[in-house]
Amino acid sequence: MKLLIIEDQRELSNSIVTFLHSESYLCEQAFSFDEAMEKASLYTYDCILLDLMLPGGNGLDILRAIKQQNNPAGVIIISAKDSLDDKVNGIKIGADDYLPKPFHLTELSIRVYALIRRRQFSSNNTLRSNNIHIDLLSKEVRVNERVIVLTKTEYDLLLFFIGNRNRVISKSAMAEHLSGDMADMLANQDFVYTHIKNLKAKLADAGAEDCIKNIYGTGYKWVE
Repeated sequence: MKLLIIEDQRELSNSIVTFLHSESYLCEQAFSFDEAMEKASLYTYDCILLDLMLPGGNGLDILRAIKQQNNPAGVIIISAKDSLDDKVNGIKIGADDYLPKPFHLTELSIRVYALIRRRQFSSNNTLRSNNIHIDLLSKEVRVNERVIVLTKTEYDLLLFFIGNRNRVISKSAMAEHLSGDMADMLANQDFVYTHIKNLKAKLADAGAEDCIKNIYGTGYKWVE
């Protein structure tokens, strides 16, 4: 799962990134209004953590731009501006949650998890597709009750596929999801094929074949 942390306090932002990375999230950072606007418009995220007080502008304007672009990312406002008006305005514009500073990182992690689960997986702690069963809390994956061991990248890729079931996903979209804005600097995207190949092999070995279809010249699709 990929997150964008929009927070101008670098020490706090780095602490959030370190903690959420330990929870297996891919995190990117923006420290100013302009940088945040650029990343939010160029890349896709599962969740955006948004501070309201930013150098160069107001976080609520970023929230408005996200919603006007029909960006599917969930948004959690994290701000020391804890007045009722700020909270109400943020929710009215389209924020999914509001967490006033200071906060515990474990609380933030719970909010992020709950938001992603609610938006992508119908508020369930378990996810089923074909004969695959995923426990989103323990990150355990079973095929026909057999536990299969996936790398972090393979697990992220599996959730990305199921979250976009029956849709064709381009190779570049998968590269961006797995590596964030670093994808633009990669010489090629062959690493995506390698991860897909390994994931397909593990699923097939456990009895879940033909879930991932190669759509020639376009990308891949998870089929149910």
